[in-house]
Amino acid sequence: MFTGCGTALVTPFRANGSLDETALRKLVRRQIEHGIDFLVPCGTTGESPTLTRDEHLRVVEITVKEAGGTTPVLAGAGGYNTHEVVELARECARLGANGILSVTPYYNKPTQEGLYQHYKTIASAVPLPIIVYSVQGRTGVNVEPATLERLAHIDNIAGVKEASGNIGQIADICRRVPERFIVLSGDDAVTIPVISLGGRGIISVVSNQIPHVMTELARHARQGDFARARELQKRYFDLMSVNFVESNPIPVKYGMYRMGLLELAYRLPMVEPSPASKEKIDRVLDALSLTAQPALSATGGPAEVR
Repeated sequence: MFTGCGTALVTPFRANGSLDETALRKLVRRQIEHGIDFLVPCGTTGESPTLTRDEHLRVVEITVKEAGGTTPVLAGAGGYNTHEVVELARECARLGANGILSVTPYYNKPTQEGLYQHYKTIASAVPLPIIVYSVQGRTGVNVEPATLERLAHIDNIAGVKEASGNIGQIADICRRVPERFIVLSGDDAVTIPVISLGGRGIISVVSNQIPHVMTELARHARQGDFARARELQKRYFDLMSVNFVESNPIPVKYGMYRMGLLELAYRLPMVEPSPASKEKIDRVLDALSLTAQPALSATGGPAEVR
């Protein structure tokens, strides 16, 4: 169910800070129309730590309704309080999500045994496929290959979104886990090597902008047509990279604003990109002919792009 390319959806807000449900519906429809394999609302790309519980569930509900049972929905439900994660995951399941993406507990930095017990508890409480999300650079804790090997023996722990950036670790995971266990890249730029090692796809940030491209790239790689996959990688590599010129999702939301897909609005502590970062993003978008809105100056108004 969760193979190929899934989009880690941004959450659109209005200028007044409220959830923009109209824009969210349009974004989800656009993803489906462009052939995305699955949808991932309320991950960290969706600024989930800033959403109220009601907003979190509303985003999942809207995504599920727009998906209409044809595109799988992997709803985000993670955090550092296992009990709260279980309750949130249950609510996502009640709303019709097809699976749960659960980021590792952050800040409290559990041991490997703590991570195992955390995910085992979620899996025993929620009868949906669970995808572990390992991103040490943002949480401070790494899910080691031996721990994932243990977790893979729990029936409904279905896979891992691996965003360590450590290709050697990903190779170790792929050799340890059973065939049914889905290894997904958490970084757009390494989708091809992860699939070549046995991974099954990508949970993507850049597919918020170019869903058709990333779906095609993942499909070619999974079919062994790495030459075609590399052509797409080369063309869009700068976009994959510039989306991380500042903390995600700051750059991708600015890029989507320039594409005419949403209002440029964040929730603190996320803020607009710096002028220098805007200029870098502008150059990449303009080179790919993706822009629909004028660039913004440091003061927020239209600006010349050099």
